[in-house]
Amino acid sequence: MQPRERLTAKEMQVALLVWQGLTNREIALAIGTTEQVVKNYLRNTFDKLGVWSRLELALYVASHGGTKWSEEFGLRREEAVGLVVIEPAQAT
Repeated sequence: MQPRERLTAKEMQVALLVWQGLTNREIALAIGTTEQVVKNYLRNTFDKLGVWSRLELALYVASHGGTKWSEEFGLRREEAVGLVVIEPAQAT
């Protein structure tokens, strides 16, 4: 069993959002919880993956198919924090 397979869906989602650069506050808003609950998810995730920091977690996600994790949750950073994404007009 890979360490990633030990994570709950919520822990995977939090790990993905850390990889995408969100703060604990932004993650809490994105998943509808408090910052303390996010910290709890992170502590559990760190333990399960054997990492010590957000940076190590982000590197773990990046080196274990972070893009696939994004596709699994169908989430981009802009959507997670409620930003409006304006695509540039295509030149004709």
